[in-house]
Amino acid sequence: MAKEYSGSPKHHQLEAKRKRLTWILGVSGLCILFYVLGAWQNSTTPTTGSDVYSKVGCDGNATTSGDGNSPVNPSSTNLDFASHHQVEVDSSKTVSQFPPCDMSFSEYTPCQDKVRGRKFDRDMLKYRERHCPTKEELLLCLIPAPPKYKTPFKWPQSRDYAWYDNIPHRELSIEKAIQNWIQVEGDRFRFPGGGTMFPRGADAYIDDIGQLIPLTDGTIRTAVDTGCGVASFGAYLLKRNVLTMSIAPRDTHEAQVQFALERGVPAMIGIMGSQRLPYPARAFDLAHCSRCLIPWQKYDGLYLTEVDRILRPGGYWVLSGPPIHWKKYWRGWERTQEDLKQEQDAIEDVAKRLCWKKVVENNDLSVWQKPINHIECIKSKRVIKTPHICKSDNPDTAWYRDLEACITPLPEVSSSDDVAGGPVEKWPKRAFAVPPRISSGSIPGITAEKFQEDNELWNDRVEHYKRIISLLPTGRYRNIMDMNAYLGGFAAALSKYPVWVMNVVPANSDHNTLGVIYERGLIGTYQDWCEALSTYPRTYDLIHASGLFSIYQDRCDITYILLEMDRILRPEGTVIFRDTVELLVKIKSITDGMRWKSQIMDHESGPFNPEKILVAVKTYWTGEATEKQS
Repeated sequence: MAKEYSGSPKHHQLEAKRKRLTWILGVSGLCILFYVLGAWQNSTTPTTGSDVYSKVGCDGNATTSGDGNSPVNPSSTNLDFASHHQVEVDSSKTVSQFPPCDMSFSEYTPCQDKVRGRKFDRDMLKYRERHCPTKEELLLCLIPAPPKYKTPFKWPQSRDYAWYDNIPHRELSIEKAIQNWIQVEGDRFRFPGGGTMFPRGADAYIDDIGQLIPLTDGTIRTAVDTGCGVASFGAYLLKRNVLTMSIAPRDTHEAQVQFALERGVPAMIGIMGSQRLPYPARAFDLAHCSRCLIPWQKYDGLYLTEVDRILRPGGYWVLSGPPIHWKKYWRGWERTQEDLKQEQDAIEDVAKRLCWKKVVENNDLSVWQKPINHIECIKSKRVIKTPHICKSDNPDTAWYRDLEACITPLPEVSSSDDVAGGPVEKWPKRAFAVPPRISSGSIPGITAEKFQEDNELWNDRVEHYKRIISLLPTGRYRNIMDMNAYLGGFAAALSKYPVWVMNVVPANSDHNTLGVIYERGLIGTYQDWCEALSTYPRTYDLIHASGLFSIYQDRCDITYILLEMDRILRPEGTVIFRDTVELLVKIKSITDGMRWKSQIMDHESGPFNPEKILVAVKTYWTGEATEKQS
């Protein structure tokens, strides 16, 4: 049966067409009407200053003529095509070209300045601790290299040689001539590996230590050498895969830390004074003092208590020099037998109260070991009352934190055989094994999965860096700094190359991850980048700054951070920045005035990633060359 329709289909189609045509004509008419009205309104001549302001000032300001009264012709107005959506950066101190500082600043260390230090108390050597310049004292100039500065020797040759012109100081070669620290040979220094307490050389001395504790099986990976001299101890431990943080004061002997870094050996300016060392708790497998002149027995054992804080459970403390083996050396040390015996007895007493065990005393060496947990120590504290175990303390807090006369507590364990905080793998597995601080969940938001993802991410990024700068495997770079290290993934990815990395965790980071870095068998320090680093000028070949300026852009003027990077970077050294393109553009505008050559590159994932990479190279220039130009 056929379907019935109420009307003709053709009639309905004509009706729909008429409605569409009427609607189109109506909309078109309205558009024409509003266009004519707009054109008529814009043709009206402004009669007041407020009209000029609203219609001519493209940058949001009133545009007037030179006499300040008459409006300027809009056609002559300079239009501002710059983007106004960038992250705001304090650029009040930015200048187009930074002049060189006077040559007297060639070895300037801002926070360890000798003149400023004299204003502070000598008690507990406070005058040698960090005392940074005020904002008004900050320099807006470039620290010059010595007139005949040369590119340092490549590693491993640099362990034994340095150019005299780079560190023109003969004092140590004269003062320590008998002890064989350093020798001058023509236009270069030679480092024979000698030391005050190892006349047969650092190699033989370390072999002696290796007879007493397991130095070569990967158990001991991180070490700290207090009062390091020119760091020969750390230099010769490197071939045993032990990475040493060598520290010494700024002025005990001229430029000793500078010599260490020139050799390609990890080092920092630092001192056992009134404040904690800038390292987390449970950081080092080994602590060493070879006649380092630290009064361990004084202040109720406060300095040994600090060593206890930074030693890993089961870690070792090695002491050589006074008062060890005093019966043989007391005449040469020009001290009485009673005085030396009293000092050694006092050290032994402090070690016992810290619950350390005396492993051995053999000839010039004494070795103590920290317990793997505090179960027995807590029991002994019922008898030995002092020092007590700290009650409420964040043991990793170490930036401008005063020393405390209490034992840093170890994480709780269920058995006396358990390692507090968890055991670490032997090196080299340790570099990529999940650190105990992460597996225990003690760092909020960082899981084992995120740790593995971070490792993969930095392996990919380092491969990309190899393509960009192509110099990592060649020995061109030796001393590397990661200014915002996070979990240490960048340093771990570089562990197969002949480099070492100073991993810096900003002191005001959301996550305190420096303990994780040490558990990986890497080294580093805390640092507030609104201040200067505790190192000499020209001590790093490559500086890596990932996301750092996003952290500090609202905290301090980034110009001064960049000038600090220039201070610690060697001539012809390289910097790799990773950040938003807006920040990198700002950074580049400043570094262009610092005699750096730089280029912004796409992210390794491609051009559509908002994060970009800026690669910059510090050009070669010296103080003498600058003076001739001017």
